[in-house]
Amino acid sequence: QLQLVESGGGLVQPGGSLRLSCAAFGFSLDYYTITWFRQAPGKERDGVTCIEFTNTYYADSVKGRFTISRDNAKNTVYLQMNSLKPEDTAVYYCAADHGCHLGPPAGSESWGQGTQVTVSS
Repeated sequence: QLQLVESGGGLVQPGGSLRLSCAAFGFSLDYYTITWFRQAPGKERDGVTCIEFTNTYYADSVKGRFTISRDNAKNTVYLQMNSLKPEDTAVYYCAADHGCHLGPPAGSESWGQGTQVTVSS
């Protein structure tokens, strides 16, 4: 069974940075696309970036500020978030699937439990 564990969330001031991690257990990330989704209170879950082999894709809302990367040796995907804004506040989830799904989930993803990111002064 695919198991994903996110970590690295927290409280940060506007303009600050955080790095989230998504560690995989029980399977190799090499064969999956990993997407970072986020869900703010009262809003739908939304994919903001994904990595498919060495290809990366970003939603306009995070382009130029967020960077997704993978370390196959550690079986982990990272999300480096810079220049954070209050509107980035959300629970961030990583998900494994075959194919990149920015925007709404496809329904075929395997999910982690999520990590809270709060951007506030």
